[in-house]
Amino acid sequence: MKNKLSFTEAASVLMGMLIIMGFGVIKFGLSPQTPVMLVIGLLILWARIRHFSWEEVHAGIKDGMSTGLIPIFIFILIGSLIATWIAAGIIPTLMIWGFNLISVKFFVPSVFVVCAIIGLSIGSAFTLISTVGIALFGMGMTMGVNPALVAGAIISGAIFGDKMSPLSDSTNLAAAIGESDLFKHIKNMMWTTIPAFVVSLILYFILGSGSSEANMDKISQTISILSSHFSITAWAALPIILMFVCAWLKIPAIPTLFINIGVSLVMLFIQKPHTSLQSIAALIQSGFVSKTGNANVDMLLTRGGVSSMMGTVSLIILTLTLGGLLMNFNIIQVVMEPLVKRLNSSGKLITATIFAGIGVNLFVGEQYLSVILPGKAFKPAFDKSKLDNLALSRALEDGGTVINYLIPWGVAGAFAASTLGVPTLDYLPFVFFSLLSPVFSIISGWTGIGLKEEKA
Repeated sequence: MKNKLSFTEAASVLMGMLIIMGFGVIKFGLSPQTPVMLVIGLLILWARIRHFSWEEVHAGIKDGMSTGLIPIFIFILIGSLIATWIAAGIIPTLMIWGFNLISVKFFVPSVFVVCAIIGLSIGSAFTLISTVGIALFGMGMTMGVNPALVAGAIISGAIFGDKMSPLSDSTNLAAAIGESDLFKHIKNMMWTTIPAFVVSLILYFILGSGSSEANMDKISQTISILSSHFSITAWAALPIILMFVCAWLKIPAIPTLFINIGVSLVMLFIQKPHTSLQSIAALIQSGFVSKTGNANVDMLLTRGGVSSMMGTVSLIILTLTLGGLLMNFNIIQVVMEPLVKRLNSSGKLITATIFAGIGVNLFVGEQYLSVILPGKAFKPAFDKSKLDNLALSRALEDGGTVINYLIPWGVAGAFAASTLGVPTLDYLPFVFFSLLSPVFSIISGWTGIGLKEEKA
């Protein structure tokens, strides 16, 4: 058969890719785009040497890109939303409310719990990180808490909420790929998710205990600066309420974001009636520029805009291109096939599915593909086993969905890093929920605790 690949060749290609990307980002500190682009170039060179046609190369790029058009547009809208939320005083208001409501002594665990609750309600980690997450991050910086720890708590809570919410795209995808009932899938995930949540909370209590020494004078100064330069009002809750309403009405992300941007701009015009169309256009395109005169506050609130998302968008385009090529060249499928044949126990099957999801995240950097590819590859093995489909859908979440935020060249990892301003590798050790979820899932696979073994 033309272009038939051996396991050794396919595995060598994947390993070479991982080494290049890993060394580029971790060893040399390069932005992920450069090593990913290099890998794509080398992959295309390899494909031509193996006599793949240019039509097949172009088809791989197109197929990969087609799955990312909606997320790309969503990220552009999120950039605009961040800018309008700051300009309209929504994020500054959230920061002040947070200073008054969230425990200073237990700030880090409070952040984790708050993000988990809100994420569960709206079902979108990206939306939470880019709105409430920014406000909480600003609070942490004012208190002098380790930025990586605060980012880790925000991201962990957001992932928990996204993973366990029936409104989440990734949760619905995992249930669909595993052919499981959505609400049974969410209930079954509690066996691994609740232990990961509890241990994460304990760790945040331990590591966040130092936040009790926060400089209250600095907090008071920040509140004063925010109050004097932004409109701090109860009306700031309106866009947040609208976000919840849209989520529960199952209105898709794109119209929800447009509604929120529109409402935020109306609020801005009410506060500043003489705001020009040109300044609004600049706000949406280039983001909000804070000019309070306080360097720390200005650094925190100068962000957002379409241009701020272009780095993430470029990485999405590159990683989706890479994923499309790997799929069209059949590289990932060839590596997975012999593994599936050797899975003769529940523990091996669950473990292999978990590591396959982690592997796809590492090699492709795309959250949805980390669920789809292992799901399709291991579904026949689960069908032959005594395990229920719920075991598959849970493993796909624990090894696929939650891991993408830990990958520097991953779509979610790049988004969180650019939004919060903390490099992925810096916050990675503190995203305890993502680190622990696959561990508890593997333990469940080998011990049988919480493992669904009766066919539906």
